[in-house]
Amino acid sequence: MVLDPFKIEILLSTFYLVNRLFNLPTLEKYDTQKMYAVYDRWSEIARESFESEQNMVNFDHINHIVFAGMGGSGTIGDIFSSILSRSKIHVNVVKGYVLPKTADSNTLVVSISVSGNTAETLSVLESAQKINCKTIAFSSGGRILDFCTKNKIQHRVVPQIHSPRASFVSYLYSILKVLHVTLGIKQEDILESIEELEKIGTRINSSNLTDSNMSLNLAKWITGIPMIYYPFGLQSTGIRFKNSLNENAKIHASAEDVIEACHNGVVSWEKKSNFQPILIEGQDDHIKTKERWQILKKLLQQNDIEYKEIISIKGGILSKLVNLIYLLDYTTIYLAIKLNTDPTPVKSIDFIKKNLKIEKI
Repeated sequence: MVLDPFKIEILLSTFYLVNRLFNLPTLEKYDTQKMYAVYDRWSEIARESFESEQNMVNFDHINHIVFAGMGGSGTIGDIFSSILSRSKIHVNVVKGYVLPKTADSNTLVVSISVSGNTAETLSVLESAQKINCKTIAFSSGGRILDFCTKNKIQHRVVPQIHSPRASFVSYLYSILKVLHVTLGIKQEDILESIEELEKIGTRINSSNLTDSNMSLNLAKWITGIPMIYYPFGLQSTGIRFKNSLNENAKIHASAEDVIEACHNGVVSWEKKSNFQPILIEGQDDHIKTKERWQILKKLLQQNDIEYKEIISIKGGILSKLVNLIYLLDYTTIYLAIKLNTDPTPVKSIDFIKKNLKIEKI
């Protein structure tokens, strides 16, 4: 087969253009508020947060925990839901205004809002206070701090670092410091997860803008709309990836549980589209989930659809989750740079917040 010289020239030009984009000056040109620099420090921030002087608290007689938060704060709730899925404690993650009707005095409500002004999270906190739930809130200040101070509710101040989504590890590990005894999470598992962050950080951060950078390679591959599949237990990684693609790269993305998708969503692969499947797989996925992954891959191959696999590390569930989130979040920053987009501004979210009616506390 003889290749068209004109097509070869286009392919080579595209290759050099994409690879030339990824250098430090280009990162700084488009990432004007240096989000990447905060991500470079994620493992350091995680360790500092867990070793901080935040006062620990141990809530007794808990049989139900509600994590309330939106966006990145909601992802933290998803992570704890995964970690506690094998415990005897019932867990809800509320991403909205309404506290579950099952909440009572034996319920612990953990409210998380980086800004401290999230209307939905404040609504849940108010409802919890009215029915005498055990409560604690984490924010950088704002109306949530005011409400907690006024009603003598446990509160921990965690400063915002750059933006709510970049503050993810500072909030996660601050909450772990304060509540790991209550939640039954072992300190050695927390320290293991920080060590894993340190390991992957050297491979994906801005000091390694080479072909060995997994996050960078995935960003280069994404040219359409990512269709993210995830298994039970790793849902927080798939949802967080979708959200970060939306906020950082400003592109559409979709995320779905792989088992559920096999009952409906897979039919869409019978037609060509600009969706690109990304499979987030766990080392310890259930045997039937592993079977389903293989069948899905076979289907995609039969339909000549290219896909990418992102496989978790071995280790505890906390290590797996934060490792995957770090890898995939950094992918969205690199993708933003590839698209000549500043990852920090979120004008549409600002528009929504500006038009919300603020109720008095």
